Amino acid sequence: MSVLSIVACGMLEDELVHVLSKDRDLQQLIVVENRESSGFLRKLRLRNCNPRTAFLDRVPMLLKGRSNPGFIVPSRFLSSLPILKKFCKRRKLRKDISVVVNLLSLSLHTDLEILKAEVYRNIYEMASFSDRILVFYGVCGHALGKLEEDLSDLECPLFFLKDKNGEIIEDCISLALGGNKAYARTMTKFQGMGTIYLTPMWASSWKKLGNEKSNRDFNKHYLKNPLYCLAAKIDGGLVDEQEFNSNVKEFACTFDMKVVNLKGSLEITEQSYLNARNGATEKQ
Repeated sequence: MSVLSIVACGMLEDELVHVLSKDRDLQQLIVVENRESSGFLRKLRLRNCNPRTAFLDRVPMLLKGRSNPGFIVPSRFLSSLPILKKFCKRRKLRKDISVVVNLLSLSLHTDLEILKAEVYRNIYEMASFSDRILVFYGVCGHALGKLEEDLSDLECPLFFLKDKNGEIIEDCISLALGGNKAYARTMTKFQGMGTIYLTPMWASSWKKLGNEKSNRDFNKHYLKNPLYCLAAKIDGGLVDEQEFNSNVKEFACTFDMKVVNLKGSLEITEQSYLNARNGATEKQ
C-alpha cells in the first residue's frame, strides 16, 4: 500500500473533491482535521466519499501497513532493501493507495512569508509517512516559486500542478483556465479592463475573506475601485451551476461589475493528480 499525501490550498477544495470522488480505487482517504476541513468534508460526503479524519500527528495511526501502532514505514524505504525490491515492484502494479489530504487556510495568502513557512512545514511533517506528496498550490505570487528547488533533496518525491509546458501554475486562476499561457491570453484579451476572476470557491468565499481585517485593503483598492468593471466567471463544471451563478451575480451587483463567462478546464487538475497518484515521472 502506497501513501500519497496532498498539501492543498483551501481555495482549491472543489478541484480536490472532483478528483478524489472520481477515484474508485482509493483504499483509504484521510482528511487532516483543522478549521478548514469542515466544508471540504461536507462536499466529499455529498459525493459519497466518506473519509476518516485525524489531526496531523495522528495520521500515521490510521495508515495501514505500519510496522507498529505509532510508526509507518513508507514503501519508498522498503524498496531500497534488495530483498524487498521484487515485492515492491509487484505492489506498484496494484492500484490500491491511501491518500492523506491536508487543506491549509485561505487566510495564509494575506502574508506570503507565513504562507511559505506553513506549506514548507507541513510538507516536511507529512514526508515522514508519505511515499510522495502532491503540492496542490501554484507559485502564489512567487511565495512558492522556489519550493521545487528548495526541497529537491527531500527523500519523499514531490509532485506539482504543472501545465503542458512543465511549468508550475501561477495560481488558482491559472489552474482553472488551463495553464499559464491560457491565463496570459485571457489577461491580454481583457487588457485595459479591470477584471476580477471568479472560480466557484472565490465566488462563495469573497464575503468571508472581505470581512477579515487583513483583506480590507484589497476590498478598498480593488473591489471598490471603479477601474475594476468585470467579474469573469470561470466555469469548469465543478459545482452546482445555479449556486455558482447566484454567488457571481451577488458579487457583481455588490461591486457594480459586468459578468463575463469564461470556459474553465480540469485537465491540469486531473493529470497532476494521476501523475502523483501513480508515481509517474514528471516532465522536468
